[in-house]
Amino acid sequence: MCVSALGSPARSSPVSAGSEHGERFSRKVFVGGLPPDIDEDEITSSFRRFGPLVVDWPHKAESKSYFPPKGYAFLLFQDESSVAALMEACITDDDKLYLCVSSPTIRDKPVQIRPWRLADADYVLDASMPLDPRKTVFVGGVPRPLKAVELAMIMDRLYGGVCYAGIDTDPELKYPKGAGRVAFSNQQSYIAAISARFVQLQHGDIDKRVEVKPYVLDDQMCDECAGARCGSKFAPFFCANVTCLQYYCEHCWATIHSRPGREFHKPLVKEGADRPRAVPFRWC
Repeated sequence: MCVSALGSPARSSPVSAGSEHGERFSRKVFVGGLPPDIDEDEITSSFRRFGPLVVDWPHKAESKSYFPPKGYAFLLFQDESSVAALMEACITDDDKLYLCVSSPTIRDKPVQIRPWRLADADYVLDASMPLDPRKTVFVGGVPRPLKAVELAMIMDRLYGGVCYAGIDTDPELKYPKGAGRVAFSNQQSYIAAISARFVQLQHGDIDKRVEVKPYVLDDQMCDECAGARCGSKFAPFFCANVTCLQYYCEHCWATIHSRPGREFHKPLVKEGADRPRAVPFRWC
């Protein structure tokens, strides 16, 4: 039976404690540990009682596979209330949510349900400090279960001076995209973080090496000419080398980086590759 496989049923509802405070969840929910022989229709049937949904997984459209290749999928619900209903039906074991799902060969297998709480996307560690975009780093490859508070604590432990951390989410479903931002209160911590380039994020089950680089804005003027040599257009380049750490127009980049010792600096441009993939919604 499902309950014995997990140890014990939940003693309290995973959503009742927070619902009084108006906590809201992404309509996209991770489900992991699926039976290997369960297909898309069977996953849909298992969760349709909570409301209309679409089942998705990475590279689903390109692969043409009818089975989630790595044993996990995402449930994209039409309504947020479906997520709350799903969580109410779950049982809790070691602070994780599970629901029993059956496939043609496996009956009542506990699969992990991992909703995303919208409030977990931002965390302010020091509200007295103004957020300075020029002391903010981009963290790429952030594991999707990681909350902003956890990212803030990890980076503060490593470099100190963290005043804010945020998890980047897609605009429609508000689900983590796998990247984050961390703002520091001082230049020393900021430079230490970008000089490291990579950092090991360790928290609970998570242990992953991620990339750290300056957070690049697309609305900054050239720090050299203040727009005088580029028709007052925003600067397209940022130099992340610690001897520069400035925004440049094309003219000033070429001028400054023709100097000895700077010719090998590489420009950074604003992150834009990790945009959410369009999903053809067919509510079942």
